[in-house]
Amino acid sequence: MAEEQTGTEAPLKRRQMLALIGLVVAAFVFNTSEFMPVGLLSDIAASFALTDAQAGFMISVYAAGVAVLSLPLMAWASRFGFKELLLSVVLIFAAGQVLSALAPTYAFLICARLVVAVAHAIFWSIVMICASKVAGPAHEAQAMSIVATGSSIAQIVGMPLGRAVGLAVGWRMTFGLVGVVALIDLAFLFRVFPSLPKVERFTLSRLPHLATCAPLIVLFCVTVLLAGGHYVAYGYIEPYLRDVAAFSASGITGALILFGVAGFLASVLFGKFYDGHRRSYLAVSTAAVALALLLLLPASSSAIGEAADLVVWSLGLTSFGIAFQALIIEIADPRDASVAMAAYSGLYNLGIGAGTALGGVALDGLGAASLGFVGGGLVLAGALAVDFLFLPLYMRFRDGVRKAA
Repeated sequence: MAEEQTGTEAPLKRRQMLALIGLVVAAFVFNTSEFMPVGLLSDIAASFALTDAQAGFMISVYAAGVAVLSLPLMAWASRFGFKELLLSVVLIFAAGQVLSALAPTYAFLICARLVVAVAHAIFWSIVMICASKVAGPAHEAQAMSIVATGSSIAQIVGMPLGRAVGLAVGWRMTFGLVGVVALIDLAFLFRVFPSLPKVERFTLSRLPHLATCAPLIVLFCVTVLLAGGHYVAYGYIEPYLRDVAAFSASGITGALILFGVAGFLASVLFGKFYDGHRRSYLAVSTAAVALALLLLLPASSSAIGEAADLVVWSLGLTSFGIAFQALIIEIADPRDASVAMAAYSGLYNLGIGAGTALGGVALDGLGAASLGFVGGGLVLAGALAVDFLFLPLYMRFRDGVRKAA
């Protein structure tokens, strides 16, 4: 990871920017696809005569697929160059979107989503590494912030637009349109993305080497808690806003747009402040998510209060999400960067799957009003682990690197 910027580096070149734009669009469509079932959960449930909690099982299966497949797929895929691997996963993703749009049954839809999960498992294991390699060491934080913008835009535009299209003409059309955008971006990446040098091929025999890095292991464990707590509530944000906060259909769409706008702002703030304020950045961002979830129900008495709570939630979530990926690239041995990111992606999705499943249990057993408290408890545990376990280990790691330099 690059150290603090001096302000004298040359700006990114045109070809570098075009490659990053292609990655931004890819991040946009991948995250739009991942978020869409959240915004269209009730519509999908109605199509197959399911409850919201039963339809949420699809999110858990998708996340479990990514969690299980990330490491073995990266072990297999590391024999390929970054460009051919990137193009392949975008093509597989588009195919999965088309299959999802055509799904005649709920079981078929779940299988189609697993095809998308295969692409997701590899894409999020390599995209930040691709961004950092395209930009070079002097612009790593800027490049990662730019790519994270695609994820944030997916929440600002992609998810609400997908919800609006789904409510207007059916959720199937939304999946199909995302597939078309992915194919257009595939052609663009084919033209502009450079051929990057291959890294040393990863084998599962290197996993024990990762396990010897204490800050990395703690970060992985914290990731499960934070992602799980987030998705306890976020996986059912549509029924929560409808049934507890009493938002209208248009109000829910507006709330999701607001959530995405806050995420976009967080991605911009990361590029400006992370390098110089890493410790406080991590502590504040994780605490913000815990606080927002614990206050989710109390804030529901006011539409403005609930909206403000969603902003704090999204700011914290996007902030620590980008920061964790930057930390993994910084901490891991360069030979292990791809597999470390694959492990992170897998564990994050393990948290998503477990959190969505736990949220479904809470939704059916305790009601939607309980989601913020259940999720907030998990995130609070993760935030405390960041403060008292990860950060001391990380600071010792940084000191060791500086002494060795």
